Amino acid sequence: MSIVIDNKTSILVQGFTGRIGSFHSEEMIEYGTNIVGGVTPGRGGTTHQGLPVFDTVKAAVAATGAEASIVFVPPPFAADAIMEAADGGLRTCVCITDGIPAQDMMRVKRYMRRYKVDKRMQLIGPNCAGVISPGKALLGIMPGHIYKEGEVGIIGRSGTLGYEAASQLKAKGIGVSTSVGIGGDPINGSSFKDHLATFEKDSQTRVVVMIGEIGGPQEAAAAEFARDHMHKPVVGYIAGLTAPKGRTMGHAGAIVSAAGESAKEKVDILRACGVTVVERPSEFGSTVGQVLAAVS
Repeated sequence: MSIVIDNKTSILVQGFTGRIGSFHSEEMIEYGTNIVGGVTPGRGGTTHQGLPVFDTVKAAVAATGAEASIVFVPPPFAADAIMEAADGGLRTCVCITDGIPAQDMMRVKRYMRRYKVDKRMQLIGPNCAGVISPGKALLGIMPGHIYKEGEVGIIGRSGTLGYEAASQLKAKGIGVSTSVGIGGDPINGSSFKDHLATFEKDSQTRVVVMIGEIGGPQEAAAAEFARDHMHKPVVGYIAGLTAPKGRTMGHAGAIVSAAGESAKEKVDILRACGVTVVERPSEFGSTVGQVLAAVS
């Protein structure tokens, strides 16, 4: 099964008629994603790529019954787009946009708390690669051809390292159940722990790969969750072993500012919690293959 979307999930594209939204919408439709329309304020009543365009998410949901959306809206307006998705009654929103101000994301997080947990939209991202369930649906910007359908779940802050892991697994004949990019920003919508809990319940997934990096407490919290609540093996990789303390590296969230946030400290925590650690990015395939063989 898929933990976020499948080929039946009806999806809206926010920022549908823009250059980036148009390009990736075409890719997603070609992959088999069930895109039912898009939202671009001021373009309501028109069509784009053969699909209806709406002025608001609420109007789009009322007309199409959409369950999820993907946001390709420029940074100054992306927070409003996410909050509009939440108000529109969507179950899931994936935000691809990079460069959303942290203060805007704080506002988004506070805004979403007005909804009860069981009614609250799941936000994935921002600054992420999205979600793919190989052979079913793509809700993001991943290159679909590098993913083989299978039994390994992937959760990553880095989209590129997620691609690397999937490509290596495919080369070894190992497939992916679902890959989720949670994004590299310091304030994001969902965490490693959130998706580990979902993968634990997924009957298709047998092993979970967690791709982290320096900065922030998420990896440590996820390792403790895996130790205490998961029966499925977790394989972890932490990027940034050579990063100097106090300097931002790549992602906005990749900065070491407190104890337990360096790559070495995170690796130690992963090992102490029973997570199998990938030493180098070139060893994703071989390490996961060994872990899969051990649970067969």
